[in-house]
Amino acid sequence: MRDEEGLSPENRAAVLERQRTLKMAKSAHAYVRGNTLQFYEWLDGLRRGTLPEGPPVWICGDCHLGNLGPLADADGRVDVQIRDLDQTVVGNPTHDLVRLGLSLASAARGSDLPGVVTARMLEEMVRGYGQGLGGPEVDEAPPEPDVVRSVRRRALGRHWKHLLRERLKDVDPSIPLGRKFWALDAEERAALDDLFGRREVRRLVLALNGRSEKAKVRLIDAAYWMKGCSSLGFLRYAALVRIAEPEGKRRLALVDLKEAVAAAAPAAPGAEMPPDAAERVVAGARALSPNLGERMMAVRLLGKPVVMRELAPQDLKLDVDQFGSEEAVRAAHYLAYVVGKAHGRQMDETTRSGWRSEVMRTDGEGAPSWLWSSVVELAGRHEVGYLDHCRRYASADAA
Repeated sequence: MRDEEGLSPENRAAVLERQRTLKMAKSAHAYVRGNTLQFYEWLDGLRRGTLPEGPPVWICGDCHLGNLGPLADADGRVDVQIRDLDQTVVGNPTHDLVRLGLSLASAARGSDLPGVVTARMLEEMVRGYGQGLGGPEVDEAPPEPDVVRSVRRRALGRHWKHLLRERLKDVDPSIPLGRKFWALDAEERAALDDLFGRREVRRLVLALNGRSEKAKVRLIDAAYWMKGCSSLGFLRYAALVRIAEPEGKRRLALVDLKEAVAAAAPAAPGAEMPPDAAERVVAGARALSPNLGERMMAVRLLGKPVVMRELAPQDLKLDVDQFGSEEAVRAAHYLAYVVGKAHGRQMDETTRSGWRSEVMRTDGEGAPSWLWSSVVELAGRHEVGYLDHCRRYASADAA
């Protein structure tokens, strides 16, 4: 079977790899987002003791700007949390800080901000992270930067019709095939039909937003979803589900199904994690991002581990095209605070306090030397890697 673009399923891999290459060539910041492997290779080459060894907790593993944003919980309440946990592992929390610092530095570079702003951003990152580690008794969050406030306001005003128009470009109960959505073959459709007939999947769909446990759930359309960057080439499906309430009311739900693969992020020595990749992702999400974790389930689809979750209209990512100087510094503080809260909720008070003191220790003014030197070295490596990537892409495109 072929989709509307004339592609057969066996040719998907080549198309997806080309799309990933194109996305990463758009800017140095996009390259940083899409090339997580270079970050892990750098970590693997570090001498022990270069970075502080924090208490082993669930970490994001790929903590860049695009992986933070507003997320709705099962009751529709919205909080800014980590929104992508593909690389989550029980590991060193310092790795999330360095990865976030690199992402912020590349965003500042893309906004033509001077180096002194990057220095201030890293300093505020540490302060924000320390504030997030203050513990559950510290309820007062730092002021939201404009980039967060605007996307949160947009999230709070969104409803199902907005999600359908944005994702499906229509409000009709079907998934339009085209550039992003591709037709399924018979095996894929049969596997999805079977999945949505399972009792545990039905329970997950009905658990959100006060839906009746007696409602009927039926898969009405599904498609392969060309989405993301680093995940391109793996299984990814969009499923449109109809929910029929006992009183006759009908609703729609859009479910995202994403293949989980072995984590490339380094885990802490002796860390205990689920051996199944999808179960690992769900466990990490529940620890780091409760709003997201309670809406996720690990399943098997076509013999592969897959994470399924219903998309909520309020789920948005932070897209930063341009930063102003003060906005960049405020964003660094706030987003590091979010990461600190995610890490800190997994620690007892004594551990949290000790780790906070360790992270905030400096040899003088500014950010700790380990954070500054790490981000500077990584920024240089990624700049070289980005230019080489663009050269290879241009050569391949001209061929």
